[in-house]
Amino acid sequence: MNFLSEYGMFLAKLSTVSLIFVIVIAAIIFIVIRAKGDNEHLTIKNINEKYEAMSFMLNSQILDKKSFKKYLKDQKKEHKQKEKESSDERKKIFVLNFIGDIKASTVSSLREEITAILTVADKKDEVVIILESGGGTVHGYGLGASQLKRIRDKEIKLTAAVDKVAASGGYMMACVADNIIAAPFAIIGSIGVLAQIPNFHRLLKKMDVDFEQITAGDYKRTLTLFGENTDKDREKFKEELEDTHRLFKEFVKSSRDKVDIDKIATGEHWYGKRAIDLNLVDELITSDDYLSAAAKEADIFEVKYERKKPVTEKIFSFGANLLDSIYER
Repeated sequence: MNFLSEYGMFLAKLSTVSLIFVIVIAAIIFIVIRAKGDNEHLTIKNINEKYEAMSFMLNSQILDKKSFKKYLKDQKKEHKQKEKESSDERKKIFVLNFIGDIKASTVSSLREEITAILTVADKKDEVVIILESGGGTVHGYGLGASQLKRIRDKEIKLTAAVDKVAASGGYMMACVADNIIAAPFAIIGSIGVLAQIPNFHRLLKKMDVDFEQITAGDYKRTLTLFGENTDKDREKFKEELEDTHRLFKEFVKSSRDKVDIDKIATGEHWYGKRAIDLNLVDELITSDDYLSAAAKEADIFEVKYERKKPVTEKIFSFGANLLDSIYER
């Protein structure tokens, strides 16, 4: 009986593993097939309609019959008033969402979104970027800031909204805006530069492994992973970091001349309630409140450029999510 019980358990485990394998293979095939049909495209969502739909659903449930009838009448009157106004006369607000990783990889989509907006926006309009990033590479976020500057150069109002965090490179992008709004406990600032690198030289030496590095130019390579670092290398690397920090400070100061740059460029970060006292932000308000208030006077459109992901990225993403779900169980 024990043999039959153990054999049954073995078959059950084998069947489970086989089923998981089949599901993974099927999912990979499905992703590959779908990837062939995916295209890069721009999506536009009318935020006013979203708010109206939410309001309609709630009022239909909480109002009595008489009050709801009056609500519908008022809505109809409001729509007629909007129809009388020329669409060219009403202000338009274009909303962008930017969630940045360490490489600022979503800048590739941001540049397309801004290009599209600049083909239709004029000086009475506004662009609101809801920004969330703890920073990353200098060149990546530098390009992101340059993309936002294109909006300012066209004399179109730019508002940066920070609900969670805009630190380091994230703040480099935010400070380009005419107006920075932030939630009271959003993380703001961290105007500093960081670099860290492990060194395996002593480990390789202990294992009798030689590492050869040949360069032309005194400072082609300063600190290295595997070679022996010298004080001269460290001094040069520090010098380069200091220069990058100076450029960062100059950029922030040129964008927000009312900040005391020496006081805020220490690498520290502050919550929104403290950041407003340091002139790092202009108003304490969430993006939701800002947009819902603006919807009364403007037409609001969320603009998103969706880029096709490589098949390999989709497969790895699926695998990671599958592993996460297995471990969570």
